Amino acid sequence: MKRALICGISGQDGSYLAQLLLNKGYQVWGTSRDAQIANLSNLKQLGIAGQVTLTSMAQSDFRSVLNALNRAKPDEVYFLSGQSSVGLSFDQPAETIESITSGILNLLEAVRFINDSIRVYHASSSECFGDVATDEQANELTPFRPRSPYGVAKASAHWLVANYREAYGLFCCNGILFNHESPLRPSRFVTRKIVSTAYKIANGSQEKLQLGKVDIIRDWGWAPDFVDAMWRMLQQEQADDYVIATGKSHSLKDFISEVFQCLNLDWEEHVDIDNNLFRPSEIIHSAGNPRKAKTILNWSATVQFPELISELIAFEKGIHE
Repeated sequence: MKRALICGISGQDGSYLAQLLLNKGYQVWGTSRDAQIANLSNLKQLGIAGQVTLTSMAQSDFRSVLNALNRAKPDEVYFLSGQSSVGLSFDQPAETIESITSGILNLLEAVRFINDSIRVYHASSSECFGDVATDEQANELTPFRPRSPYGVAKASAHWLVANYREAYGLFCCNGILFNHESPLRPSRFVTRKIVSTAYKIANGSQEKLQLGKVDIIRDWGWAPDFVDAMWRMLQQEQADDYVIATGKSHSLKDFISEVFQCLNLDWEEHVDIDNNLFRPSEIIHSAGNPRKAKTILNWSATVQFPELISELIAFEKGIHE
């Protein structure tokens, strides 16, 4: 039985990944800053909270990371933890950079000292690319030009992983993940905010949906698809980096329109643009090319844009019925 340690198991991706690995027969461990008071709501929602073993770990503390590895004795480690909000990173840049960059550095060093045969997955991000030209899709060779503290932190962590792979021969991979959504997204994320507010309006609420820029373009995928790609990366003979995306981008305005249309509403009657929600710098166009993942990992997105929105609305209906 393989053993996996998921750093950040209580988040969206960590919970879906835990479910996937359990279904594959893994013994799954997960970290939380304080395991005794960890928020397990996502794991409970998936019905797997009692099937994982939690251990405390502060990723900015090297000794704590070392102890977590010694307790879990994993074959595979998935590093998904750290401050995960692009918007919040402008308000908390130091915490964002420390939690992401120092966290993965401590993990790589601990693996190198304890057992350099442990395979490591790191959640890199499309935010590293910054703006992608409107007629292009970013691939694994596209230069990084991040436009937020979050993107800067992820870019730094990405190159740390690549350096440890080349310098020390560690089996460590970067998954350069584009946007991916699910019902487990926290309400502070714009997609969940749109669906939740639109559903309330459809059921009689007089509130307005407050949003920032709506002309931004993103490649939105389905989180359970993306965690499958993470697992596939660690099953290869050679460690490498992969763009994980659907290959199809849509504007946030398209997302809003589709949600409201599914609820028989005209979005323009219910949305207000709030300049206070604009970020200091914003990626306008983001698009990913998943060709390498398709060719080597035999991975491609199974859920596309319309189905993704239908799934999010169906969940929202379910929690209110």
